[in-house]
Amino acid sequence: MSAASCLLTEDQFLCSICLDVFTDPVTIPCGHNFCKACITQHWKVNVSSQCPNCNKRFSTRPELKVNTFISEMAAHSSEQQAAKPGEVPCDVCTGTRLKALKSCLVCLNSYCETHLEPHLTRPGLKRHQLIDPVENLEDRMCTKHDKLLELFCKTDQMCVCALCTVLDHKNHDVVPLKEEYEGKKAELEKTDDEIQQMIQKRRLKIQEIKHSVELSEGDADREIAGGVQVFTALKESVERSQAELIHTIKEKQRKTEKQAEGFIKELEQEICELKKRSTEVAQLSLSEDHLHLLQRSRTLKAAPPTKNWTGVRVSPPSHEGTVRRALNQLEETLSNQMKKLLEIALKRVQQSAVDVTLDPDTAHPKLILSDDGKQVKLGDVKKNLPDNPERFDTGVNVLAKQSFSSGRFYFEVQVKGKTKWDLGVVRESINRKRNIILSPQKGFWTICLMNENQYYALDDPPVRLSLRSGPQKVGVFVDYEEGLVSFHDVDAAALIYSFTGCCFTEKLYPFFGLGRNVGGKNSAPLIISPVNHTE
Repeated sequence: MSAASCLLTEDQFLCSICLDVFTDPVTIPCGHNFCKACITQHWKVNVSSQCPNCNKRFSTRPELKVNTFISEMAAHSSEQQAAKPGEVPCDVCTGTRLKALKSCLVCLNSYCETHLEPHLTRPGLKRHQLIDPVENLEDRMCTKHDKLLELFCKTDQMCVCALCTVLDHKNHDVVPLKEEYEGKKAELEKTDDEIQQMIQKRRLKIQEIKHSVELSEGDADREIAGGVQVFTALKESVERSQAELIHTIKEKQRKTEKQAEGFIKELEQEICELKKRSTEVAQLSLSEDHLHLLQRSRTLKAAPPTKNWTGVRVSPPSHEGTVRRALNQLEETLSNQMKKLLEIALKRVQQSAVDVTLDPDTAHPKLILSDDGKQVKLGDVKKNLPDNPERFDTGVNVLAKQSFSSGRFYFEVQVKGKTKWDLGVVRESINRKRNIILSPQKGFWTICLMNENQYYALDDPPVRLSLRSGPQKVGVFVDYEEGLVSFHDVDAAALIYSFTGCCFTEKLYPFFGLGRNVGGKNSAPLIISPVNHTE
């Protein structure tokens, strides 16, 4: 756009009738311009052939000529957008302030496309520094020296002007704003990269959590299905046992009733025969003929044979044995279903199996560990080992190398042939020297074989365990977030004991206690066994 066009004001692009930017601008002989539709409508309603601006009259209605220059300028003006809320407006525009395209750091003004023209064409203004439009350009000036903030003091971490470097920031580490900008921008980009990585990690964590929820839903569905199956079987077994019990009792009752009916029928038959004889006897006894009575009495039929009913009884059947047998059968079914449930539970926890090896740095000096770290037994000689903080010095115990601070884990230990042992998990900060108290309060979640067939869960207080038989292999399962430690008899697929509601805040380590070997009876080793994942 030419410099002359820059001198035109916004009002010069407005029609004086509609007060809006010209649409199809036309000129009349007096030199005034109007929208073609506006002047045509004005002359229809008002005095014809008179200018609305200067009131000049024309003898005939003038011919309307298109004003090409104003048309182009109006079209160009309409293309420029008025500043919207949040956008930087032009500081030169009057009336409607258009959107600024650039801001000048020298003039401290922002300009729309029209008013920016001088900075693009005039030599003196072309040297001014233009930036993308910003508000409050006065904030870019030094309030103390009224100079442009074009330097950065790295010492005081602030923007300064050239005069500041001579006075207040003398001998400070000062660099151009652009240099600090590029360094800070690179730093921000690095920070943003780190933030994006954090965001990505959290998105992955969200996916992991969602996946865990999906797995949990699958586990829950399987548990529900298994539970429904077991309880359905129990319900059917109860209903079947109930039906069999009722049938048995009713069958006994039917036999009793049938026996009673036979007795009653037989008795009624004897009564009928006796009544007939009674009638004959009664009739004969009424006779007054001596000869007839004597002769007839000899011809009376002999009394019909009758049974001696004195010892005949109909005793109600006893159902005590029937009910007991039904209950025993139901108990056996329940036991089988419970065993199935426990087998399912054991298979489930076995899915969390981890590889565990013994840590020689924690082992009591009398313990002998296998080369693969899977077996430990009690020796006769106390080895000369460093008394490091991790080592047990009194209790013949050892920990695993592996620690766990989240999730679930499971391992199995063979205890066959031992007369004393302790198994479980412990927190990292447990006491390992001198007298050790095995209890959850002290950081131990363990069970033990104290003496022959004396099993205890070392809870607060200890709990004596009633086991049908001593386990040969013990499975230990931990759910860190759930606060659960459970012990299982692997061969019997039976739950031995569970610590629930635990609060874990430290790393947990698998714990193995050998127990003293008195008279060589407790010489068998503890063996970390591989877990068989049975389907």
